[in-house]
Amino acid sequence: MGENEMAVFGVSDAEEEIYRHFLRNPSTAADDLHLLLHTEPGQARARIDRLRKLGLLRVEDDGRRIAPEDPETALSRLVDLRLHALHQELQRVTRSRHVIDGLRAEQGARTPPPQGIEQLEGLTQIRNRIDDLAFFARDEILSVEPYTRLSPENIARSRPLDLRCLRRGVRIRNVVSSVALQDPPTAAYLRELSEHGASIRVTADTTDRLLVYDRRAALVPLDPRDTSRGALLAHRSGLVSNIIALFEKIWDQADELPTMDGEGGADRGGLSAMERRVLVAMCTVGKDEAGARELGVSVRTYRRHVAELMQTLGAASRAQAALLARERGWI
Repeated sequence: MGENEMAVFGVSDAEEEIYRHFLRNPSTAADDLHLLLHTEPGQARARIDRLRKLGLLRVEDDGRRIAPEDPETALSRLVDLRLHALHQELQRVTRSRHVIDGLRAEQGARTPPPQGIEQLEGLTQIRNRIDDLAFFARDEILSVEPYTRLSPENIARSRPLDLRCLRRGVRIRNVVSSVALQDPPTAAYLRELSEHGASIRVTADTTDRLLVYDRRAALVPLDPRDTSRGALLAHRSGLVSNIIALFEKIWDQADELPTMDGEGGADRGGLSAMERRVLVAMCTVGKDEAGARELGVSVRTYRRHVAELMQTLGAASRAQAALLARERGWI
């Protein structure tokens, strides 16, 4: 069968083999499954029970047959559970200052930080390190910043660094609080970055604060509510991977940066540039996930655009929407 692809979800080789068996042979009896797997009946039953608990299998026909859950539905649930666990682990790590202080007290002297993890103290040291990381970034910068506004000083400090990165071809993906858009200077700065190629999304519910540079270094505050207490800077460690996974979860659940009133560039057919891109994706891409990736938006945002477009066309289905759009010469 090859590499255990489902190991990241806590599924063993033998359990994955059982799940794949039922995908190939849905609603089959499990009585002789141990013979196919060359194992004991008790082990086969235990593995089936665990797959049921994971939501990968279900019992049918009063327990006589077993059927697999749809992979997309089942694995989406496992992804959410895994990311939730990683999120909790990250929160425990970033709130572990009291452990460090206690160990230092036991030793009676300052101990060096764990290999691959630096502890930064004070806003000046943090800002200087951020400047260095941004200056040397080559591929991508990921960030979640729950600020409600940026001061003129913050904007003046950040603008040259951000624009320089974008001019060098560094990809920037940034999630900010939707409240920040209520502050005109902050909203104008975010839209300026977007016009220069940054991908900005907004969320109404996040207290997380993180920065990732080139997927090699990740910066998180010791206390998200008080960044002046210091931060942890991780290099090429499992913590970096966990922080990236957390960022992707927040990114997928966030909405794209809304346009200002009067923006959108509606064409003579009455479609904005985004609506036309959504319409093309509806007609050429199968799954919503693929369409969302093509447009660079979250699946939830993509589906909202699709629903609004269908309402504009007066269509009861996506297929009808495509036909009506062709009749009107929109595509």
